[in-house]
Amino acid sequence: MLVLIYYPTFVLSPGVLGHLNMLEMEASNLKQQDLRQSSCEEELNATLQALLRKRDQLQVEIKANTSLQKMRSLLDRTGVPCERNEDVDDQEDGSDNSQLLLMMAKHTQLKDLLHAHHLIGGYDVLQTRKGKGVCVSLATAYEGVYLETYNLEIDLGSNLRICRHNIPPFIPLERLVTQGNMQTDIRDFLDTLSQYLNAYAGRKQQLHLTKEIHSSVQVAESNALCTILVLMFTVPGEKAGATLCTLQYADHTQCLPTRVNIQSEDTALASSPQWKKNQALLLETPLHTALVTMKKTGSIA
Repeated sequence: MLVLIYYPTFVLSPGVLGHLNMLEMEASNLKQQDLRQSSCEEELNATLQALLRKRDQLQVEIKANTSLQKMRSLLDRTGVPCERNEDVDDQEDGSDNSQLLLMMAKHTQLKDLLHAHHLIGGYDVLQTRKGKGVCVSLATAYEGVYLETYNLEIDLGSNLRICRHNIPPFIPLERLVTQGNMQTDIRDFLDTLSQYLNAYAGRKQQLHLTKEIHSSVQVAESNALCTILVLMFTVPGEKAGATLCTLQYADHTQCLPTRVNIQSEDTALASSPQWKKNQALLLETPLHTALVTMKKTGSIA
């Protein structure tokens, strides 16, 4: 016997389905809003913590800089730091903070002195005659070796005037004063004078090293400014023999010659390819260094 069972069928109207979909979308949107709000709160909290840490760091730096400035002020006024001073906050006698502040203050003082030294062109300047004049020291050097130091005492009147100096007489000091316009640009004047002095010291040092290193090379002639050098050396070969090499320094602000002339009993020597190279070498390389190369290549004995 076949029994048929019928189940009732519920039909949802379109209006009910639409309402359910809307509720589901609202629930999803609320969930996403909660997630976004939670994420935003976390970001804001992280930003707040970072700003608080930055604030604390700035407060520490401000406090340290204030103490450093007070320590530096003590150094500038007295030249000797005060180990126990009520003006410096949280400074304890012999404490690590006190020693660190002292080192930092000395470091900033040294940096300021070096900066001032750089601004005046690297020249040492001392007051003379109770501030009515200054003494400027110009040190010379060549290849990293300090040589002579020259001094100028300048009167600080209505017009700058050189009172005393130990500049060599063959340096055109008066002409440099006029050309450099010392009244309006003293640094330019000092820079130009320093070029002349360093070039002179460099030429003289090259001559000294040539005599010291190259015993086979004879200096036949030289002037006080070392702008003309006549060297005599032996060139290997039957025809060459003794050879004269004249170096002329027309530019007195440079250490290298502007002209090199070769004289030899062998009239073809000066125009030979090897000696053309030697002439170029002497024009571009310091004398004592060029002679070493020439000896290695067999150009001179």
